[in-house]
Amino acid sequence: MRIPVLLSAVLLATSIAASAEGKNPADYPLRIHIFGRSQTTFYHNRVEDEAKGDGRANLFESGMPHAVDFSYDCDEKIRASFGYETYPAKWKKPGRELVVLMPVFGKSNSYFTCDLKTDVKTFAYATGNGRMNEEPVDQFKAWMVKHDYDPEHGKETPTNLRVDPASGREAQPQQPQPQR
Repeated sequence: MRIPVLLSAVLLATSIAASAEGKNPADYPLRIHIFGRSQTTFYHNRVEDEAKGDGRANLFESGMPHAVDFSYDCDEKIRASFGYETYPAKWKKPGRELVVLMPVFGKSNSYFTCDLKTDVKTFAYATGNGRMNEEPVDQFKAWMVKHDYDPEHGKETPTNLRVDPASGREAQPQQPQPQR
């Protein structure tokens, strides 16, 4: 009687460990830049229980950017990227579901994972003048090369940006503008 119970406990523990995502950034080869998200936070006894929502992002995979619309249901709130910041990610179900490694704000080197259900687009998102637009992937990639921006390889701060001396801000749009 003890052996089946013990075997069941071992199998349960193994399946729980296998389903838990590791939190080592090196295991997440992709990068995602979250432009924005909307979310609803649910509480249980005044304690945050889960956050659900959707948003838009650019996913960087094999050196190429692609727009991604996503939805999620996570244990914690996710945050939009600050500036050009990106978060580590990996495919759970290629093309359909990403696991993103999100920082726990206020705790250095501490992370949680969140699964994003994705709709990958054939273009990239670009921002400028307070608006989001579509940008052909090859044009966005050319901007990345020109500004030495490669988040998959640790280059998350674009170079060669024109800065307005009066404001200290970028004189050109934050990212490429769509051609009309």
